[in-house]
Amino acid sequence: MNGASVQPYKMSFAVGGLLLNESVEVARLHKPSESWDATLRLALGGGVTSLPKTASRRRTLREIVNRISTLDQEELDYLVLAADRSDQQALLWLATCRAYRFVREFATEVIHERFISFQFDLPLESFDVLFAAKAEWDEGLAGISPTTRAKLRQVLFRMMREANVITDDNRILSAYVSPRLKAMLAERSPRDLAVFPGLSRDGGTL
Repeated sequence: MNGASVQPYKMSFAVGGLLLNESVEVARLHKPSESWDATLRLALGGGVTSLPKTASRRRTLREIVNRISTLDQEELDYLVLAADRSDQQALLWLATCRAYRFVREFATEVIHERFISFQFDLPLESFDVLFAAKAEWDEGLAGISPTTRAKLRQVLFRMMREANVITDDNRILSAYVSPRLKAMLAERSPRDLAVFPGLSRDGGTL
């Protein structure tokens, strides 16, 4: 993030989890010459087969588009055409960190710092501590109810397990991405390596 503008805290990620299969389907529908709104309309029209036809369908698809629209065309092509499941998980975790300032800060300020300090356990309370610190100076976060905060924590931890960032018993995993993906990120957006435990020694430049 540059100093010209600060990304606001959006906390709408409390939908499902990583949504890997559905996200790949939506990415496959997207055409470089068309807008993401057009992709969303196509997905809503039945293009994504793995989502149930329920009232939450639109919300889930909007959430997927919000995340994967942060990927550039090369990253999207790799996600759909070449990435194995591990790299797909990594790209979708990256997309979520790009879309949500709080998730990125949790990845870089909590997970990264614990990893380099050899504190590999990730207690649930670590979410609450960071949330409280950020809410002290952000009215939007301060206004979130304890019930919603607990839901956000639950979904984020689920997402991290599905992305292989942490284990089922909440221990931080050393990230593995393919040499091709690591080289792509290192060349194009090296600061993004910081959201993957162990890939960036200094946490990158945020």
